[in-house]
Amino acid sequence: MRKFGVIGNPVDHSLSPMIHHEFAKEFDIELSYEKILSPVDAFNLTAEKFMSAGSSGFNITLPFKINAYNFADDLTDEAKAAGAVNTIKIDNNIIFGENTDGKGLVNDLERNLEQTLRNKEILIIGAGGATRGILKPILDKKPEKILLANRTKEKSLRLANEFSEYGKVCGFGIDQIKSKPVDIVINATSSSIDGTMLNLPKGLCEGALCYDLMYGSETPFMKWALKDSALIISDGLGMLVEQAALSFEFWLGKKPSTRPVINLIRERVDL
Repeated sequence: MRKFGVIGNPVDHSLSPMIHHEFAKEFDIELSYEKILSPVDAFNLTAEKFMSAGSSGFNITLPFKINAYNFADDLTDEAKAAGAVNTIKIDNNIIFGENTDGKGLVNDLERNLEQTLRNKEILIIGAGGATRGILKPILDKKPEKILLANRTKEKSLRLANEFSEYGKVCGFGIDQIKSKPVDIVINATSSSIDGTMLNLPKGLCEGALCYDLMYGSETPFMKWALKDSALIISDGLGMLVEQAALSFEFWLGKKPSTRPVINLIRERVDL
């Protein structure tokens, strides 16, 4: 039986075991997938212990994605661009690091929400690790431009400059967001975890797709976007399942169906 897991702190809330067991059923694969709580200062020790127990690979969630980046022997282009790793594969004692977050988001937007990213004006709010992970895969789809807003303007300017080799990215402060509609608005801040709402101008979401990277039946950002006349609102559950599917494929070379798993989790789990 192949052995997988997810390392994080906290990790109790993780839906990854359910998701990967559903993927395994589709291909009649026997695998174990466990939640591994690591002390915040002992990621390498936890990862090495899990590897020595016969693990074929594992996912990494907060706050260890940069630790995992440094832990890997070899990195994919996505992981290099993100500066973070959410998936480790062990093959011939070599530790391969991948980041499936950005492609997972793109797959959810394109396949499940049926959105085209090409030539679109996309506003991303927040310039932290979550944004780093999604910028290159979105820019690879050739949007017209990405507007990158952050509370600390300097941080968004630095990130915009770093990713400008992949496409047009403009950085500025949240207080500089204009009151005019864009095609897609992505909330990549932690505001939905805190249960707070950002101070955004009215009219921003009119006719737009508004997407929260956090998942939950209705985050504060989703509620606000609906009042602001958004055409489509979505939480990040589809992204969670899609990035997991890419991890599964990275490990096992098989591409699982995602829509049935997204629907199953919506039915089973109180988000």
